[in-house]
Amino acid sequence: MSVPKAAVTRRSLLAAAATVPLLSVAGVLRAAEPDLSALKDMTAGARPIDAAERASRLSRAQALMRANGIGAVLIEPGASLTYFTGVRWWRSERLTAAIIPVEGEPCIVTPFFEEPSVRQTLAVPAEVRVWQEDQNPLAVVAGFLRNRRLATRPVGIEETARFFAFDGLARALPGAKLVSANPVVRGCRMVKTPAEIALMQCATDVTVAAYRWLHPRVEKGMTGAEIGALMEAATRALGGAPEFALALIGPAAALPHGSREVIRLSEGQVVLMDCGCTVQDYQSDVSRTWVHGDASAEQRRVWDLVAEGQQLAFRTARIGTPAGAVDDAVRRLYESRGFGPGYRLPGLSHRTGHGIGMDGHEPVNLVHGEATPLAAGMCFSDEPGLYLPGKFGVRLEDCFHMTAAGPRWFSEPPASIEQPV
Repeated sequence: MSVPKAAVTRRSLLAAAATVPLLSVAGVLRAAEPDLSALKDMTAGARPIDAAERASRLSRAQALMRANGIGAVLIEPGASLTYFTGVRWWRSERLTAAIIPVEGEPCIVTPFFEEPSVRQTLAVPAEVRVWQEDQNPLAVVAGFLRNRRLATRPVGIEETARFFAFDGLARALPGAKLVSANPVVRGCRMVKTPAEIALMQCATDVTVAAYRWLHPRVEKGMTGAEIGALMEAATRALGGAPEFALALIGPAAALPHGSREVIRLSEGQVVLMDCGCTVQDYQSDVSRTWVHGDASAEQRRVWDLVAEGQQLAFRTARIGTPAGAVDDAVRRLYESRGFGPGYRLPGLSHRTGHGIGMDGHEPVNLVHGEATPLAAGMCFSDEPGLYLPGKFGVRLEDCFHMTAAGPRWFSEPPASIEQPV
């Protein structure tokens, strides 16, 4: 489970949730100097996305543009820009963007002084047009569209693009019809290729291996921040780039994304962890819940029901099934056992799962009302948690990808509350 970057970065959320104070001396030593000698890089054989795959993405995007009557698509920095062009850049008040036309090579528009840096990661044949500090970058975009005779055709705006880009293009190209680029961008990114799935599998393998190293090293008296720091250290040693390592203890586990309260682990408390990393731009997302010491009857009952819900979601996910039906099936199960109804607490207060790929959260979601049919290549988290305010929460999260024969796990769900990894 992660937080959409448009709302808040996952790291900023976890920093606020964990509120890492000055740690105890012992805690600092545990977090800063763990013995990682047994961990080896698992990512050496990971194959990056190659030129042929990027060319195929652009061809697919252009086919979708033709099918949807779109003349070009505008994309700002972020996962979609990297996906189509390889360019790794950040968003600032100075526009850098790609324009993918319905025919021919794309164009990168960037400040004059940034061009050499932008070209360092550009991975497809493309024209680069620059703008000076006293020029309007959206006028440069408009000029490209006029040159390609696309100024009178609908222009798709990628859904995360900022308003100033949308508004600036509307002003620079009066009369232009600006539309959603979702049929193109989502149409490409929602369905993963074997190369993408292999990278997601590698990232997941790293996260699971880090959990296996961490679990026996979690000790009484640790804080969530200390446990998370150990998880991140293990992830780095295994070759992954940590994205998040959330560790919630006791009543904090009833809040899906944590609490500002600092709790030190004691016997009989739930530990809920939500962790992921990136390998070659592709992410993992795995959650585990266990009890430090002996589990109570209530903790065991809730854990077992969440495990049942997770398996039900997996069985419900079939080609052609509306994505929302997966969430509905789990919610019916939980309601039959006295939780809910709907998204009410105690119960499952969030969706059953989200799309995942280059972003931790991608369209579409396994949520009530989502009508998009499941298709081969789609990838999702499966995380139907249960949260009991003031007591604890349980979340088990494993991701799967759809195949023609049905869903396939990236990571196998845990066997029991005693064997969480």
